[in-house]
Formats: sequence, C-alpha cells, structure tokens
Amino acid sequence: MAAAPTYDSVVNLGDVVGYGASPNEVVERSRSLGNIFVRGNHDKAATGLLDLADFNPMAAAAAIWTQNQLTPENHAWLKSLPHGPLSLEGFPQAKLVHGSPEDEDAYIVSIGDALVPLLALTAPLTFFGHTHLQGGFFANGNSADGFRPEYRTVGQAESVSLQLKPETRYLINPGSVGQPRDGDWRAAFALFDTEAQIVHFHRSPYNLKAAQDRIFAANLPPRLATRLAAGR
Repeated sequence: MAAAPTYDSVVNLGDVVGYGASPNEVVERSRSLGNIFVRGNHDKAATGLLDLADFNPMAAAAAIWTQNQLTPENHAWLKSLPHGPLSLEGFPQAKLVHGSPEDEDAYIVSIGDALVPLLALTAPLTFFGHTHLQGGFFANGNSADGFRPEYRTVGQAESVSLQLKPETRYLINPGSVGQPRDGDWRAAFALFDTEAQIVHFHRSPYNLKAAQDRIFAANLPPRLATRLAAGR
C-alpha cells in the first residue's frame, strides 16, 4: 500500500484468500481498504461454494486449510461477496469481473480466449482477475490484440502507463498482489485515472521471505512458498 499513488477507492477483483498463510489478516485489511469486491473462485472454495474436485491437489489443500482458519465473521463475509459483473462506482462505463464477463470461473489468457468476450462487451472497459497475469486485451474495429506492461528492472518499484483510446474495448487485468504468474515476483496492481483515461500498471517489491516463512510455518504445501520467488 505504501507503493500505491493517491487513490479515491480500492477495488478487489476476487481471490482475497486461497494460497497465503494469513487469510484473516488479508480479509480484514481488504475490508478496511474498500467496499468494492467481486468474488473469486478461491473465495468460493474456501467457503464451501465451489466443489474442490475442480481444483488441483495443492489448491484444494490450501482451500481446506483456509476454510479451517477463517473466523466465522470473515467466513461469512467472504461467502457473501457478490457475483460479477459489477459497475465501477462513479464510473459505470467500467465493469468489474473475476474471470470472464460471461463466466466468472473462465480464464482469459490468450487473445483466443478474449476475442468473444471483447466482441460481446457493451462497456468500453472491463477489469478482470483470475489469471494472475498483468496486462490485457483490446479490440478496435476489426483489430484485436493483447498487451503486457514492459518493465525495466526486476526488483524495484515501477509503473507503466496505458492511455485508453476512444472507440476501443478493453479487458484489463491489474495483476495479482499475492501470487503473480507472469515471471515477475513483485506485487502487481493498477491505478485507473478515470479523468485522463489512463491505466497505470504498478509492480512493487515486498518482504518475500516473510511471506514464504509464514507458508512454511503453516505447513501448507511448500510449493506455495517457493513459487513466489519465481512469480509462477
């Protein structure tokens, strides 16, 4: 949060919990920061709303552990999170989802995944999560493509800006704070300037070892800790 520029509101696109060893602390911190949340598949899994048969063994073990750790209040709060799409408060042109606008559990990883949702969008801008990959996709007329922010370092705080263009539809992923999977270990998030129509993508280093140590101490699958260093 110290790396974040000045902001008016905080939006969380889901998976508040799932892999880390501090689910109650993260829920409480998230709740104190903002009131705009879209439920994620791990939020559903940790509260019994999703069949764990759809999860790999490591994710399922983490979901069961998380469910046993959550306080009754935090469990109830996570279970009540709304299904997307939601509208961005004060800026209804932007929609908020976890996976795809058409299916909250669908992954949008490639332009092939994004093409049908992009063509079906009625709003010019949709923010999504789920993939842990910072970047997104756009469509303008008969043209469609994907993009990823290009950073210059691997260990410093950085920002890359994207100017939104008129007559263009966007699917934008701000990235994952807790477990990036794009090969960059730094926490990822984005700031949307609604007036200038600019999305500022951010990466910020954090205390990686402390997060890993908590995972090891909780006896969660060790891979959940080691993968943090690789951003995978």
